[in-house]
Parts: sequence; C-alpha cells; structure tokens
Amino acid sequence: MNIIKRGINKWTSISLVWRIVSGLVIGAVLGLTVPQWTGIGILGTLFVSALKAIAPILVAVLVAYSVAKAGSGLGPKFRTVISEYMISTFIAAMCAVVGSFLFPVTLDLTDAAEGTVPGDLADVFTNILTNMVANPIQSVATANYIGILFWAIIIGLALKHVAGKATIDVVGDLSDMITCVVKWIIQFAPFGILGLVYSSVAESGLYIFTTYGKLLLLLIGCMLINALIFNPLLAFILIRRNPYPLLFTCLKESGFHAFFTRSSAANIPINMGLCKRLGLDKDFYSVSIPLGATINMDGAAVTITVMTMAVAHTVGVDISFGSAVLFSILATLGACGSSGVAGGSLLLIPMACSFFGISNDIAMQAVAVGFIIGVVQDSVETALNSSGDVFFTATADYYDKSHNQRLQKKQ
Repeated sequence: MNIIKRGINKWTSISLVWRIVSGLVIGAVLGLTVPQWTGIGILGTLFVSALKAIAPILVAVLVAYSVAKAGSGLGPKFRTVISEYMISTFIAAMCAVVGSFLFPVTLDLTDAAEGTVPGDLADVFTNILTNMVANPIQSVATANYIGILFWAIIIGLALKHVAGKATIDVVGDLSDMITCVVKWIIQFAPFGILGLVYSSVAESGLYIFTTYGKLLLLLIGCMLINALIFNPLLAFILIRRNPYPLLFTCLKESGFHAFFTRSSAANIPINMGLCKRLGLDKDFYSVSIPLGATINMDGAAVTITVMTMAVAHTVGVDISFGSAVLFSILATLGACGSSGVAGGSLLLIPMACSFFGISNDIAMQAVAVGFIIGVVQDSVETALNSSGDVFFTATADYYDKSHNQRLQKKQ
C-alpha cells in the first residue's frame, strides 16, 4: 500500500499540464504507428463520458447552493458577464463575415447530410424555452444545461426563502463532495487525452488538412483573431489593465483541455477549478460558468457564419454589407441557442443559409463538410468557447471589485 501511495503522490506532484502533454505526444505517435489498435481510443471515451456524467450533477448542486447562500450583490456581475458573452459572440460573427469577404472560400457540394434542422430562429428559441421548463431530473440525466440552470436557480431561491442554515450547509457539503469526485476524475486526464488524440489521428490522419485546408485556415484564423485580439480588447475596456496574462492562463488551463475533449459540458469542472485557483467569487462563477457553456458561443458564431458565407460564395449569392450585419445578428442569436439543438452549431447552418434564400438541400451538404472537418473545427471552437467562459467570468469579477473599491474611496 505504501508503494502505491508513494506512486500516486509522485504522479500527482507532476504538473497536470505536463502530464497531459505527455499523453498527447504518446497518443499522436500511437495513432500514426499503430492505428489498428482501436482499443486505445476507449481511454478517451471513458474519460469524456465520466466528465459529462458528473458535470450536470455538479452544476445543479453548485448553482442551487450558490443562489441559496448568495447575497444581493451578484446582480451587477451577472449583467456584466452576460453583456460580455453576447457582445463577444456578435464580434466573432462580424469577424467571420469580414474574413469571408477578404478570403472567400467555396465548397465542393456533392453529398447531403442527415439530421434534424430547425426551420427558423423562432424554432431555436421555442426549443430553448421548452428545454428550460423540462423535467429537472430528466434535464440532469440528458445534460440539458438550460433546464438545469433554470431549475437550480428556482430551487436555490426556494432554499433561501424556506430552508434554515443547517439545510443549506448540507447542500454545500454535497457540492464539496461532488467537487472532490471531479478532482479525482481529472487526475485521469492524461490517459483520456492519450485516447482522444489517438482516435483522431488514427481515423483522420492528415487528410482533412490537404482537402479542406483553406476552409480550416479561415475558420481557425477567425477564431484566433477573436480569442487573441477582440476578447482581450473587450476585457481591457472593462478592467483597464493588461488582460493577456489572464487570457493565456485561461487558454493554457481551460482551452488546452477543451481542445481535446471537444465538449463544453465536460470542461465545466475544469473551468470551476480554474476559477477557484484565480480566487474568484464562488457564488458568482458557479452560475456564470455553466451559463457561459450555454450562451457564450464565439466559436459557434464563427462556424455558422463562415460555413454559410462559403455556401453563398459557392452558389453565387451576392451579399451586401447591410445584409451581412443583419446576418451577424442572426448568427449571434443562433449561436447562443446552438447548445439546445441536436448537432450543435453545424445543424444551424441551414437556418442561417435560409437568410440568403439558399435551399435546405444545398445547405445540408455544407453540414456534411462540417462533420468531416469537425475533428479540428470543433476542437478549436470548443477551446475558444470554454476558455472564454473563464476569461469573461474573471473579467466581470475583477471589474466588480475595482468598481466597488472606487465607490468606497469616494465615500
């Protein structure tokens, strides 16, 4: 037992980032050399499945507890972070529009894809409202985060209204217990990343880079510009200090992990832990992080916009600047609702294409292309979205603290 304990202590003493990098390298090498060893990929499936399984429970308990014990001072911070989420998503859509005008891409539309596509924006928001009031137990079981957030807030308010301190403390102990389980799962991240990288390399190799290189460059370029230029600019306007140390921390500890899991839901526990290490208000981030996983969709806005503009260029649709701005608003709203649609951002492409009068049959061929490049596109998209959740949460928290300090000095 002592040998096992010493081994575990030695393992955990190594930086998690370096352990993950080791898993990444080993997974890539195995994927290139022995792609037939498909059993290795099960490590990634198990890891992501475990995080996805525990994340809804973690969010439900943490949000209910935070609302139950929170004071009245959370309102301004929530208004700030929601504004950041929405503005950054709109900027991402506009960045993709400009990028698509400057570097137009066309697609070879040959194959159709299958899937359930929302007819218009009204269908998306109807779906969101329906998910909001879904059965709370079913919401946890199906990882319906809109429903989880809604019912957790309602239950938290009810606890604040009728429960005593002892009852609320029990809920707090339960959240601490689930957080501990999450920490144990995260210790297996290097093995999970190994399996995920192995599966991606073994299945796709370098094919997608040679066939869809120009499209991928446009998608990734727009996402990187948004992550490295516009998001920090938005943060600087609020906190009036260099945002890049915070940004690089978020990209390293949140975006890096999200890139390989390709799941905002699986990355919620990672983001919660990072917020704790950054010293943020737990009552605030325990709500803003799952909220961000639902509505902070910069990467989705880029994907919807670039793919739709590519279809428009392919079929010869002439797009004016005014219609492009209106389309950016549509892409922003659609992206915020993408988490409530089966298939995520890709299946919102036909809805966006309908804005330019492009038929569903043609648009669904672009969805098929999206699934092919999804190994890279979805990875970068998730990294941008998930790291942005922490970045904007921290920005809003810092802004609120500095604002309160200024008020105290004036008094």
